[in-house]
Parts: sequence; C-alpha cells; structure tokens
Amino acid sequence: VQLVESGGGLVQAGGSLRLSCAASGSIFSINAMGWYRQAPGKQRELVATISSGGSTNYLDSVKGRFTISRDSAKNTVYLQMNSLKPEDTAVYYCNAQTKLRMYSPEYPYWGPGTQVTVSS
Repeated sequence: VQLVESGGGLVQAGGSLRLSCAASGSIFSINAMGWYRQAPGKQRELVATISSGGSTNYLDSVKGRFTISRDSAKNTVYLQMNSLKPEDTAVYYCNAQTKLRMYSPEYPYWGPGTQVTVSS
C-alpha cells in the first residue's frame, strides 16, 4: 500500500492550501483516514480525521479553518486549509487505517509527508 501526498508549499499568512492524499495498492477497505503534522522540535499531532461514514474530528486550533473530506471510491483524502497561520508550518502526513483482506486487522499506513510553510 502506498500513500502519496500532494499540495504542500509556501503560502503567506491568511492564505489557503489544499492537500490531497491518494492510497493505492492491494487494498480491501479503508476505515478512518486522517492528517497529522509535525513541526521542527515538536511531536507529531493529529490535525483531522474522517471515518468511512464521514464523521470528522479536528484539532482545536484548526477548527473553523481546516476541512477534511474524502472520496472513498478513489481512496483519497483531502485537507482544505484556509486562513493559514505561521504556527501551521509543519510537515503534513496522511494516514489510512487499511485492511488488506476481509478478515485481516487494520494497519496504519503513512505517506512520506508534504511540507507546508506559512510566512508571516
């Protein structure tokens, strides 16, 4: 299973970016998908998750600014980021809780990360 993120880059404070992450490979099903981020010198933190049924969960500091969505038919998750702040600067990683077979357990797969830099 491979996850590939895209959409990162450099943006000024107040700007917007849209991240995408597509999962490919021998996938039976994907349950939750999510976005995490890690800033230099800090631990990786959960930014947003979305279940297979569409339920979402957000880090408090991004509520009202970020929106997570998914296209289950394409095994793709998106993160629309608006009103970006310098403190949003980090490497953003996508995650997919994936089953390879009907009766296998879920495994967490990760993308390699995409850099988001917000200048003040």
